[in-house]
Amino acid sequence: MGGADKPTIPVAGQSMLTRVLAAVHDADPQVVVGRVPPDLPVPVASTTEQPPGGGPVAATAAGLELVPTEVSFTALLAADLPLLTGEAIDVLRLTVESAPMQGAVYRDAEGRLQSLCGVWRTAALRDALKRVAEERGSLHGAPMHALMDQLRFIEVSWRRPGPPPWFDCDTDDDLRTAEEWAR
Repeated sequence: MGGADKPTIPVAGQSMLTRVLAAVHDADPQVVVGRVPPDLPVPVASTTEQPPGGGPVAATAAGLELVPTEVSFTALLAADLPLLTGEAIDVLRLTVESAPMQGAVYRDAEGRLQSLCGVWRTAALRDALKRVAEERGSLHGAPMHALMDQLRFIEVSWRRPGPPPWFDCDTDDDLRTAEEWAR
């Protein structure tokens, strides 16, 4: 997308990051890993993985450092999911709460896991990150499947009408599609 800061790109009048944060409006704390625009309409805690550019596993660890240990569940979300809703997060959270699993993540119609659209038991996510770091020596550059391989989770299908909540915007065509769906 031409090097644009994707989370700040508007969809239906709101930045993608604002839309993601709205889906988890009742989360406490709300943590953003990466740059936070000065005009973000909600207060968030923010951090960056060290060194920057370490990828989603390193970013997950950095963000989790700002989550208190008593927080039971953590939503792990990409910042470019403009169609994510509170209902979609509730489906994941209720699935985890009712199952003896460590997390729930969406699976798309082609069977791909949407690893950055999930809800996890916070303690299990911390333990999995520790194991990945021990195995690899560092979280920098670790692929998401290395983290996912350390966790027991339920794959959830989205069966409601409308766009899938994990739809992310990686291209200008994706952005146009999101705009159409968000109307």
